Amino acid sequence: MTQFSHRNQSSETEHGGLPAIVPPRGEAREGRLTRIMRILFGWKAAATRADLELVLTAEPPEAGFSPAEATMLRNILGLHERRIESVMVPRPDIVAVQQDIAIGDLVKVFAGAGHSRLVVYNDTLDDPTGMVHIRDLVAFMAARAALDPQAERQPPSPPPSDLGLPNIDLAMPLSAAGIVREILYAPPSMPAVDLLAKMQATRIHLALVIDEYGGSDGLVSIEDLVELIVGDIADEHDEAETPEVTRQHDGSFLATGRASLDDVRAVIGAEFDVGEASQEVDTLGGYLVMRAGHVPVRGELVPGPASFEAEVLDADPRRVKRVRIYHSKDRRPGTPLLRAPPARPSPPRDETGRSNPNTPPP
Repeated sequence: MTQFSHRNQSSETEHGGLPAIVPPRGEAREGRLTRIMRILFGWKAAATRADLELVLTAEPPEAGFSPAEATMLRNILGLHERRIESVMVPRPDIVAVQQDIAIGDLVKVFAGAGHSRLVVYNDTLDDPTGMVHIRDLVAFMAARAALDPQAERQPPSPPPSDLGLPNIDLAMPLSAAGIVREILYAPPSMPAVDLLAKMQATRIHLALVIDEYGGSDGLVSIEDLVELIVGDIADEHDEAETPEVTRQHDGSFLATGRASLDDVRAVIGAEFDVGEASQEVDTLGGYLVMRAGHVPVRGELVPGPASFEAEVLDADPRRVKRVRIYHSKDRRPGTPLLRAPPARPSPPRDETGRSNPNTPPP
């Protein structure tokens, strides 16, 4: 048997062939990224995720990656640790429509929302029925506008000049149009990379984040997940975003309620340390609600960490929208307090009704 094997290999060499290279048994189970890195950089099969992270974080950078490439690779490696609850649009910011909304009103919502997909619900957002895409809406309206009321059937390919907008019934409910699509559902603890793979497989690019009670907690689009890798994506319809925390000329800071506590601390300084509260809430608005014990109203002053105070500039019954943060010593006279001081009792009056400060109060 040994002689046969040797003669077979010699025959292959004489005919100019190369001996067959059988990969190690474990190589068949290697990840694709590991094999690529081993081929490019001569890594052994034992190379791990930690090795790649070490290369990407080395100073100076190694392996010839550009800063942009290194950043995206680090983001990819971190996807398995990111949960969709950290990237979802919170429930109060979800733009959704009821399934019986009129087509005309739906057009107005799309025009003001700036989104291509909207969640559709029955009675409340906790009873979703799917989503509607603006392309489906445009296609539906174009088909309706192309219908000739005098004809029995729709022309196969009418030119744009034949579109008759008066033929569109703008009062028709969305549920009767038949353009509501399926939507995905995911728990907040789902890894971002798993949801991205699910969106690719199902070709459904919008997912509602459902809490443990089955209620709608947030919304995630495929764009939100892709931005975890490549960074913010802005198109020609996106408005320039203003910073969520900005320093003012008088030394105070303007911030939105949605600003993360990390961003607030990065702008104000390390002394704005909320301590263990950061384990319970992530945003400035959530922190102020926790400190006040209720949703603060406009004009209310809420104490912050150390010597900081936050004046609520804008709020609704559900959340804090905009605040001003400053040191207590820098608060200008006339700033509303958290609680108004008790009113002093009026001095007693005599029989004539005039104030008599010498008369002791009852």
